[in-house]
Parts: sequence; structure tokens; C-alpha cells
Amino acid sequence: MNSLLTLLIAMSLTFLSGFRGWYRANSESNLRSRPIYHGLNHGLWVALPMLAVSCLWLVSDSLIIKPSVLSVLTQNSTQLLVDADFRYLEITQAAQGLISASSEAALDEDTKRAVAHYLLTRQNTDNGILLLIIASGLLGFRSVVRRFKSSTPAREQVERIVKILLAASSGVAVLTTAGIVLALIFETLRFFQQVPFTEFLFGTHWSPQMAIRADQVGSSGAFGALPLFAGTLMIALIAMMVAVPVGLYSAIYLAEYAQPKVRTYAKPALEILAGIPTVVYGFFAALTVAPLIVDICRAMGMSASSESALAAGLVMGVMIIPFVSSLSEDVISAVPQSLRDGSLAMGATKAETIRKVVLPSALPGIVSALLLAFSRAIGETMIVVMAAGLAANMTANPLESVTTITAQIVTTLVGDQSFDSPKTLSAFALGLTLFFFTLMLNIIALRVVRKYREQYA
Repeated sequence: MNSLLTLLIAMSLTFLSGFRGWYRANSESNLRSRPIYHGLNHGLWVALPMLAVSCLWLVSDSLIIKPSVLSVLTQNSTQLLVDADFRYLEITQAAQGLISASSEAALDEDTKRAVAHYLLTRQNTDNGILLLIIASGLLGFRSVVRRFKSSTPAREQVERIVKILLAASSGVAVLTTAGIVLALIFETLRFFQQVPFTEFLFGTHWSPQMAIRADQVGSSGAFGALPLFAGTLMIALIAMMVAVPVGLYSAIYLAEYAQPKVRTYAKPALEILAGIPTVVYGFFAALTVAPLIVDICRAMGMSASSESALAAGLVMGVMIIPFVSSLSEDVISAVPQSLRDGSLAMGATKAETIRKVVLPSALPGIVSALLLAFSRAIGETMIVVMAAGLAANMTANPLESVTTITAQIVTTLVGDQSFDSPKTLSAFALGLTLFFFTLMLNIIALRVVRKYREQYA
């Protein structure tokens, strides 16, 4: 379907309907609502039916085109059931010209016939949906024109429709979150059907390499995720040990001590750190920080790995400084000046006022900033892959190589993988574990925020 043509037709019908409603309302007397609301009401009654019908285009491929194309293939039903998705992908790529000329020439007659049928079905389906969109818009226009009266509560109808649209937008976010959680739970249950739950949570050896053949060498199939949890927590704590004091002290300085001119330039300069791509931080950690740590440890008579948790944690801490400083500075600046003046009037110094009045009042916002920074540290991948390595070591030594949950999710899903394999399904189990951990952090933070918000309201 020509998306641009459909959009232009829909916008034109909506505009014409809205203009007609506004123009007709201007010629009436004793209007219950202003003409602009009559115009908006006419436009919405045309736009919403077209929007609803256009949703058919989103499901037309799986409900109409794919079954029709697969029905022309002459393979036996068992083989087609196994290869259906692969065959349909091959057909669509050939129809869109995404395969080379040599590969296209090698297609069998059955596939070429399916490609021709795909192009015809796609064109007919797109044209049919386009006609339905136009017809629904015209029907909506006819309906709203016939129901037009000067006493029509156009404003109330427009506000009701807008309220429904706002509620639907909120529902999309909720349904998306629910869909993600349900998908994780479903695949995680499949994983635990093959790997014991206790082995995953309490096992100390992680090696998700599964044997394809009975005589394959180098396959262990161990799914003890405890080293991943330990590595994730270690790197995140090192990052927070860097980001919290630097970020919080920067926020206090910018909000309480810095001159307005200094704050104008210093805060944007500090926030530039948040705009640097994480892969650049990974390069910096791998090529600069990690060798520096190795040289320092060697000079002190200690040994350090070229890929260490300390290198990844330090650079990650620098990366998340803006999350702490910028948000904390905003909430500290939002504390009413009357609280500061009252403390100073009682004889407290500026430092005592900040420590005993300003920071407790801003604590809910500061906790939110720290939570966001901690979640960002837990979810970081590129720095860990490039600076900390992929070795799942169960260690408390930050100078050794470790790995994290997110890094292992990436490695288990890279390349051609079968979604029936425990190796691939383990990524969903790790994702659900990470989701549960961040959810607990949010619950704890909400309790802290609620407690101190009531105290300092």
C-alpha cells in the first residue's frame, strides 16, 4: 500500500470535513459550542474510522497474504509446516529484490510461482484496504453531516474523544509492558523445563555451550547464573562508588555555591558525558583505563587482568555521573528558598543548612536519580563486553575479568540460534531475572520517596 498516498487522502478528507463543519457552524445561530469545536468534531468523526480501518494493514501480512502465498506451494504439508517461515521469508525477499541475481535465477518454479502470487496478492490487498479507508472516511463524513445541529454539544464530544485517545495512549504503554513480561515468563518457563530452577539461581558455573552432536568437543551446558549476578553487582557498585559522590557533590556545588554564569556553562558541559556513545566509553576503557590499571598494579607488585571489573566500573561510573548530577541539581534547586532562609535565620551555617535542611527535603528526588543511575549501570552492555570480558568468573577481586547479565544475553543471542535450545532460552531467564531485580529496586525507592515526601511536604 502506498503509505504516502493513503496519508494524503486521509488528511485531505479530515481537513475538508473539519472545514465544512466549521464553515456551517459559522452560518448558524444559537450555537451550543463554538465553531472550532464543530470543525474538530467533524474532523475526528472522519479521521477515527479511517485510523481504525488502517490497522488492517498491520495484520494483513500474517492473516491474508502469508496463508494465501503458502497455499500455492506444492510441498507436502509436513515439510511446509517446518519450513513455512523460512520459505515465506525467501519469497518476500525475492519479491522485493533483496536477493542477488544468481540466487534469483536458482529459484525453483514452485517458488517463482509463489513470488508472482505474493506480488498480486499484496497489490490487491493494499488496494482493497485503501478503498476501505476511503469508504470509512466518507461514511463518517456522511454520518456527522446528517447529525449536525446547532444544539449539538460539539465541545463535550470532542473532549470525550480526546479523553478516550489519551487513555488509549496510556493503555498502550501498560499493554506493551505486560506483553514483554508475559513473553519473558513464557520463554523462561520453557527454559526451566530443561534446566532446574535451583541450578540456574545457585549454580556457580556458567557455560551455555550445548552439544549439537554426541561427539562434539567443548560443550558443557552449565547454566549456573551466580557468577553473572556477582559480576553485574560488582561492576554496578564500582560505578556507583564513582558516580554518587562526584555527581552529588557536583549537584550541590551547582545548586548552592556556583554563580549563575558558572552554572550556565558547567551544567551543559557535564551533561555532554551522557551524550557520548557507550561504544566510545568501551574503547576508552579497553585502550586507556585497563592498561593503566595493569601498569599501576604491576608497579605495586600486584597482578591485574587486561580485562577487569575495575576498568569497566570506573568508566561506567564516569558515564552515569550526569544522571546523578543533573537530576539531583534540579531537585535541590526546587527546594523552597524559605526553608534555607529559615535555617539561616536560626543561626545555622550554609553547610549546616545544606546538610540538615536542603538535602533531606530533596531526598526523594535524589533517591530517584540514584535509582536511575543504578539501573543504567546494571543495563549497560558495550562497556562490559569491551573492558570486562565475557569470562563468567565467580570472584570478589575487581582486578579479574568478569561478565554481566546483559553481556551474556547478547552473546547467547548472536548468530544463528535455535529457540528450542537451552542456550538461547537462557537469555530470557536472565532477562526476567534482571527485570525482577530492577522492579524490586523501584519498589524500595518508592517506599523511601513516599516516607520522606510525607515528612517534608
